Amino acid sequence: MTHRFAFRFGRVFRPGLALVGVRPATAWVRVDDAELIVRFGPWRLRTGRGNVTGVEVAGPYRWWRAIGPHLSLADAGVTFGSSTRAGVCVRFAEPVPALLPGGWLRHPAVTVTVADPDGLARVLSGPVTR
Repeated sequence: MTHRFAFRFGRVFRPGLALVGVRPATAWVRVDDAELIVRFGPWRLRTGRGNVTGVEVAGPYRWWRAIGPHLSLADAGVTFGSSTRAGVCVRFAEPVPALLPGGWLRHPAVTVTVADPDGLARVLSGPVTR
């Protein structure tokens, strides 16, 4: 079964995000039995469901830490954020590329500010079909 989660867009952040290609039509998370795919405008993250080791709902966030694509200097995780309300942090067994082209920078986690963080966490915490 495939689940698709839209990003929650804070009204004040929509114009700025649209300038870099992040709009409701180009920002979503898709989860199926085999993989997790995140699209955030021109940025993409793709990994197998078996690579997901942890899921945590968090927030609210400070806007300067959550809005847009961000690299965490603390742990090299990536954030794709469009709202300050809440998000889901997804941890990986093997780091994955997402932020920079070429795949040489890999991230141990991604945080996404989807409209239904509890639903995404529930789906990712469910059984994985291989």
